Amino acid sequence: MAADSATIRAVSIETPAWVRDAVFYQVFPDRFARSGRVPAPGPLQAWDAPPTQDGLKGGDLPGLTDRLDELADLGITALYLNPIFTSASNHRYHADDYLAVDPLLGGEHAWRGLVESVHRRGMRVIIDGVFNHTGRGFLPFHHILETGAESPYLDWYHVDRARLASGGVLDAYPPPWSEAAHGGDIGRLGYVAWWGLPALPKLNHANPLVREYIMGIAEYWLRAGADGWRLDVPEEIREPGFWQAFRQRVKAVNRDAYILAEIWDPRPERLGGDEFDAVMDYPLAEALLGFCGGSHLDMGVARSHNEYAAHVRPLDGAAFAAELERLLGMYDPAVTAVQFNLLGSHDTPRFVTVCGGDRESLRLGTLIQMTLPGAPSIYYGDEIGMEGGLDPANRAAFPPDRSAWDLDLRGFIAGAIALRHSSATLRDRGSFRVAGAAGGCVAYVRHDPAASKSWVVAVNAGDEGLTLDVTLPESGERDLEVVRWPSWPGRWEGSVEATGGGGARLTLGPRSGLIARAR
Repeated sequence: MAADSATIRAVSIETPAWVRDAVFYQVFPDRFARSGRVPAPGPLQAWDAPPTQDGLKGGDLPGLTDRLDELADLGITALYLNPIFTSASNHRYHADDYLAVDPLLGGEHAWRGLVESVHRRGMRVIIDGVFNHTGRGFLPFHHILETGAESPYLDWYHVDRARLASGGVLDAYPPPWSEAAHGGDIGRLGYVAWWGLPALPKLNHANPLVREYIMGIAEYWLRAGADGWRLDVPEEIREPGFWQAFRQRVKAVNRDAYILAEIWDPRPERLGGDEFDAVMDYPLAEALLGFCGGSHLDMGVARSHNEYAAHVRPLDGAAFAAELERLLGMYDPAVTAVQFNLLGSHDTPRFVTVCGGDRESLRLGTLIQMTLPGAPSIYYGDEIGMEGGLDPANRAAFPPDRSAWDLDLRGFIAGAIALRHSSATLRDRGSFRVAGAAGGCVAYVRHDPAASKSWVVAVNAGDEGLTLDVTLPESGERDLEVVRWPSWPGRWEGSVEATGGGGARLTLGPRSGLIARAR
């Protein structure tokens, strides 16, 4: 790993400057806001009903546009939208038409209105690109279903040509109880499907026509106002040179476009400046769960998720500090500055739920998230205390009635975001150093020598109060001023006492945090 990292750092890496200052908000379009202005083709699931695997609630892009001021008030400067293209699924990862915004979301007119409103506020928006597989309704695949061996699109997918040539057909709609529907492959279905799921035929990326089609789609939506792409399962596309070519085409349209990869494990070799700008930093989310959850961590919920079962475990202050140092030291600084620092997403149980319903854990996690290098992301509804286990429970409709919101939690998160916006040192200009760790507590320093600014962040995730002595040469002999905001929890007792020689004694109550700056 060390040799690979050294090789990566020898390359000049450019990442989008705007991402370093961004705070993202992830929106699952069907579940965020229903405007009432997009006609429905028939009955929709009740907005406040428990979410189901296939039910549609009718959230739309005009509804999101209506709530941009609310998100701006929270401090959000960028949106990440789950897929918006025409699809027969509520999550829209089964694309039927990459050139059309789903009419249930309001169509292209609604997209243009959203983009104009987003950019007018100085915000950005990135969209989900599902380029490994398509839906069964995508024209090239549907054409094969209709015309078999005579279809000119045969080479767009991995199909059993012998079956088609002998008059057989693709088994695209096996009964749900059949063997093909549970682990289908080319022998059973007649084509390769992602994870054997019949609804998701995998594209043949060795076909230059497929590659060119995807590149054209990427360029088209950038020209239509998108500020970047979040790429679904990009490691499943193994065609040599594919992502290098994708980056070149994207950056030729917009040099500042953000290319974010859904990769769950550390991949320094994929962030060397020729493929992706960043990855969704699930390892950081897992570490934050293990540390901030403390005694509240619900291992039953964690084990229900494949990735979390393998990686989420209770962490004390020292173990968490070591994980922070490992993750923040793994990539080139230009990459670390734009990593997508999430606490959860549509693919994970909600953070509060993994922490046994304890919202203090979310406050502690947010405090750390907002004071680390990288671009923090909030999964819609986390800021008001929404809970939910695995899909579909983690994709419930956002409650429009503010009486259902945890306003104290939202106020705290807004304050943490405002603090981040107030200081470039807390974003990308400040170095990171662990200043101390003991028991359930960790303290670290963000320091910008050019501006002579230093911040100290300490979090005690333990159930007992704690005093931690740290050395802070970065602050010199300046006093440290404790920083709070109006929604800072009154129960979070904490103080900083200078001990001479650049040292300080931090006192924290149980399950609390502390922020101080040198003055």
